[in-house]
Amino acid sequence: MKAHAIIKQSIARISGDLCDLALRIHRHPEIGLAETQACSWQMELLRRLSFVFEPNYAGLATAYRAQKGGGRPAVAFLAEYDALPGIGHGCGHNLICAAAIAAAYGLSEALAASGVEGTAVVLGTPAEEGRGGKVQIIARQGFADIDAALMAHPYTITTGDAGCLAVKRYDVTFHGRSAHASVAPEEGRNALDAVMLLFHGINAWRQHLPGGTRIHGIVSEGGHAPNIVPERASACFYLRAAEDRVLAMMIERFQQMAEGAALMTATRADVCPGEVGYRAGKPNPVFNAEYLRQAEELGLAPQAGGKHGLGSTDFGDVSQLMPAAHLYFGIAAGAPLHSPEFAAAAATEHALQRMLLAGEALARIGYRFCADAAFREEARAAFARS
Repeated sequence: MKAHAIIKQSIARISGDLCDLALRIHRHPEIGLAETQACSWQMELLRRLSFVFEPNYAGLATAYRAQKGGGRPAVAFLAEYDALPGIGHGCGHNLICAAAIAAAYGLSEALAASGVEGTAVVLGTPAEEGRGGKVQIIARQGFADIDAALMAHPYTITTGDAGCLAVKRYDVTFHGRSAHASVAPEEGRNALDAVMLLFHGINAWRQHLPGGTRIHGIVSEGGHAPNIVPERASACFYLRAAEDRVLAMMIERFQQMAEGAALMTATRADVCPGEVGYRAGKPNPVFNAEYLRQAEELGLAPQAGGKHGLGSTDFGDVSQLMPAAHLYFGIAAGAPLHSPEFAAAAATEHALQRMLLAGEALARIGYRFCADAAFREEARAAFARS
């Protein structure tokens, strides 16, 4: 029996378990590094499928590694399962982890049946939404013996990996001096004015930034009452760029602007790194082309170059280490990511069926990477060139 047929039949055998897993995680959303149930449910299924298991992977309580097969190459399918505060699975991570398990199981069965050497790995990577589970796993050498990394993310359309923006997060706090805003305003030093000046400076800066960059923020603290000059005010900002070197330039300029706002208001600025930063992504054109071909055969109706607008993900850090692809399968045209509408779409029968097909496409790519030395070297060469 051909490998593709084995992959299809293997995933079909466990499709009910995979759909049940995705729906249970959807009904019980857990934020990053607190995905206790989601992690436990995945491990339970993987144990039943006879994967060799390592919980608490890389020292993270809600990370795991499960593998089947033997030898190299080792292909890792990355599972994400954290939810968004207040929205739940508005990014569809409940589907990502089930697709990863589908892909690894399908690949492991095809490798065993064909006698091709290779290892199918599921890496459970928590806390993609802000806390960088993959960054922490990388720092602890958790990807050291992996040869390629793949994952499939639900989206509005099916398309390849267009890359992702590097991101750095900062909390800025200005310290001034309080005073009565009417009786003795001259005695005060207004920290909120400094925050507002920083926002004005950033708005003026945007027209001079390179294309593809983003900077956006919120005021997180602005004072207590209108008749008290705010002695403390804070804001949180995300800086993003398609290249790490551009982000480094933005960080330097941003810090200068914060100091300038403090100087203009006679306040003091504290600029502190916020949540974990992520590196820019390195798309792999060989994996992209293969995914588009497989997705077309499976009826996922892919669109080449169809993804517009880039976010940031800790998968970017993975893509800097090895041939990797963060691929997309469409579940809800017109429903934006990180919205209640997308969260609802991530629990539909349509989304579950597309999840299974995406897992099948990933398994096919993984099998070719293991079985076809020329394809494997093309993917590695594309990574090296980028």
